[in-house]
Amino acid sequence: LSGIETENTNAAFIAAGNRSYYGIETDIHRTADGKFVVMHDFNLNRVAGLDIQIEEVDFSVLQEIILFDKDGSKNREDLRISTLDNYISICKKYNKHCVLELKSHFTKEEILEIINIIKGHQYLDSVTFISFDYENLIKIKEYLPEQSAQFLFGEITEELVKKLIADKIDVDVYHEALNKDVIDMLHNNGLMINCWTVDAKERGEELAQWGVDYITSDILE
Repeated sequence: LSGIETENTNAAFIAAGNRSYYGIETDIHRTADGKFVVMHDFNLNRVAGLDIQIEEVDFSVLQEIILFDKDGSKNREDLRISTLDNYISICKKYNKHCVLELKSHFTKEEILEIINIIKGHQYLDSVTFISFDYENLIKIKEYLPEQSAQFLFGEITEELVKKLIADKIDVDVYHEALNKDVIDMLHNNGLMINCWTVDAKERGEELAQWGVDYITSDILE
């Protein structure tokens, strides 16, 4: 719900939790000292005005940083970088599906750590892993063959569709690549369809009418 609260913060997750959304999406990085935190960008310049690479500093450094509020101020002590633990806890509290983007290229060991953190909350059945990095999803499938996973991409090709079918990985595509014929083709091949990022009501209604399975939005409800 980054249309209302600062993106990827506990405030945004709670705001979404209190609304009718099916799930809550976020992005995960690993800090220099091995902690998993949630943030879209690799650098904090846009969200905090600081030239800091998230994955190059320890978590203790990130904990001290206050993020911009929606009005550009830094007056709220609660607007700080959240953790994978917090995100899963909030989703579980509000019974929301977790759509968790693996932002970096993670090792098999790191993927297993992420899985075990979620297992600790007993919430794996309510998680869909997404990534632009196809190998991240292959690693997820090696550990959890039946786990929900979606590949993020912008353009649909016949070769990619065949690959997704073979690897049992679903679709998370830029919404402008979709029309009714494409949606029907993907469904006929047994693929679930998520699309990003749809903030115009008319477009959301059109995609819903055509039968997409999930719509990712910053503000639409």
